[in-house]
Amino acid sequence: MPRRFAFLAAALLSLWSLSARAQDAQPSTCQAIAEAIPKATFASLEVEPPTWLAARDAGEVAITFVQHSTYLIRSPAGVTIATDYSGFSGDTVPRIATMNKAHSTHYTNHPDPGIEYVLRGWNPAGGAAHHNLSVDDVLVRNVPSDIRNWGGGVEKDGNSIFVFETAGLCIGHLGHLHFELTDAQFAAIGRLDVVMVPVDGGYTMSQGSMAAMVERLQSRVVLPMHNFRGRMDEFLGRLPDFAVERIAGPTLTLSPKSLPKRPTVILLDGV
Repeated sequence: MPRRFAFLAAALLSLWSLSARAQDAQPSTCQAIAEAIPKATFASLEVEPPTWLAARDAGEVAITFVQHSTYLIRSPAGVTIATDYSGFSGDTVPRIATMNKAHSTHYTNHPDPGIEYVLRGWNPAGGAAHHNLSVDDVLVRNVPSDIRNWGGGVEKDGNSIFVFETAGLCIGHLGHLHFELTDAQFAAIGRLDVVMVPVDGGYTMSQGSMAAMVERLQSRVVLPMHNFRGRMDEFLGRLPDFAVERIAGPTLTLSPKSLPKRPTVILLDGV
């Protein structure tokens, strides 16, 4: 058996094993495949993985750029998620809000009381935050990462990469990423069909380092965020093998069948 098919077979066995033993937390389709193939770069998969609660429903996901690092995700069942929520998510009060703490533009201490689930990317009590939440047709989980603190040192687990699995898609938001991801973090994140990436080149990571992370992930859709004037063209220039598409309006609708054939940076209005 060719080596890559052996790896995929191992991945599928890992998926079924997770399904059988998981009790408290929903297994992650995106993560299990990555853990079975360590250090892999996911350009494509030739075998469709099994799907569970978080990805079983057909339909399209709508992703709307709101501001700065806030995107509003709407699942086929109507579950709404605001990423790096700082108190504003457009005309919609989301059902789920994720937050990160590096800057006040990525969190709020006073979230709208109508939000059912507020998920902080850090643990106020200390240590790492751990989230694995199933809501209707959505699974939300996180992968902690370190940040620089205001004194110039390192604050362990101060940021989270949030992953949203719905309608057969794996959607990731890198948050306020300060350091290049390790092999272990790539494995924990797993395959990402869509990734939301800060492109400022200074407050988070250098554009060269961020582009290297994007190239390794090989997501079919890259959605820039955390953009400052004049930085977008420089970021795009660091991804010469990626297509670039500009869409009129702030909203993108996606399904597994409508993903572009090659990795594509998609620019929505306002970004």
